[in-house]
Amino acid sequence: MNKTLAEAIVIQQGDLTDMDTDAIVNAANNDLQLGAGVAGAIRRKGGDEIQRECDAVGSIPVGYAAITGGGKLRARHVIHAASMQLGGRTTAANLRNSVAHSLRIAAERGLKTIAFPAVGTGIAGFPIEECASIMLEEAAQHLKSETSLEKIYFVLFDDRASDVFTRAWKRLRQDH
Repeated sequence: MNKTLAEAIVIQQGDLTDMDTDAIVNAANNDLQLGAGVAGAIRRKGGDEIQRECDAVGSIPVGYAAITGGGKLRARHVIHAASMQLGGRTTAANLRNSVAHSLRIAAERGLKTIAFPAVGTGIAGFPIEECASIMLEEAAQHLKSETSLEKIYFVLFDDRASDVFTRAWKRLRQDH
């Protein structure tokens, strides 16, 4: 794996809603209702205008993503990766598709930086080890193609998640 790809993916522990990036990604349901978890934190810090924009978009298919403004967040946009139905579970296919779609939306908009949480590992109950592998594979694949994205951040809530993503990234780099 080339050095630039390794430098373009950054894994860190922190608060996703504090990221000063072109976009942060919300682990969303397909109705784009900002309830608990990451979505709730985005709504609290970003303001109700993000939910109003989501309401204007309406429901989207599971496995897709939609973009709104960032409200009061430092990030300019929120990309809502719909990896589950409201109250549902995330599957590997839905996670893979929603992450890939989020990256495509960012590139279509000419964005340079994006930050992801561990999509689907909270309320949706998806295993973090599998999540890390899928998300990092999608990010690496995306960066190998023509894209405006220069940095893809994975901003993890705690030590364990950060460690899991770091190990998965090391494995992925060794395999390529």
